[in-house]
Amino acid sequence: MVRDAGRTKQRLLEAAVSEFATYGIAGARVDRIADSAECNKSLIYTYFGSKDALFEAVATALVADTVEEVPIDAEHLDHYAAALFDHYGSRPELLRLATWYQLERSHLESQSDLIRSANATKVAAVARAQQAGAITTEIEAAELLSLIVGLSTTAALHSPGLDLGSLSATARSRARAALITAVRRLVAVPST
Repeated sequence: MVRDAGRTKQRLLEAAVSEFATYGIAGARVDRIADSAECNKSLIYTYFGSKDALFEAVATALVADTVEEVPIDAEHLDHYAAALFDHYGSRPELLRLATWYQLERSHLESQSDLIRSANATKVAAVARAQQAGAITTEIEAAELLSLIVGLSTTAALHSPGLDLGSLSATARSRARAALITAVRRLVAVPST
């Protein structure tokens, strides 16, 4: 039987998403990841080098997916926040992984180049929208983006078990509408 290394790596990444989202980095077990991916655990070390490197690969892949699926529209940050909310609702493991990342990795300077680049690109887009007069300049671009992402995350975390799917359509719609209103007010250019 011929082994498909690319497919095996993909199965490992998919299994690792679930494992890391459930247990965090410290609690995740390579045995469970390998069992779930239906492969030998030695392949985790062959393809990724370590459990930490596998976590970084998972985080990087999820950031890349989010950047692709939810591009920033800095002149319409309310729409961007709503799109993030919707994305989190369709992929609740993202919020759990982000929470684990903050708890277990935020003190490290280990952000991948992709994550750093994605953040810098978004901050630059917000700064351009500020310079164009489309949004407030009262809050520095990086802080403004951080607040908007935080509001989106908080709105998504509103539901029990980090699962927007457990909310009724009405409750989900209300949470989304409240997020849009909050972001519109946050980014509004003050009247003179």
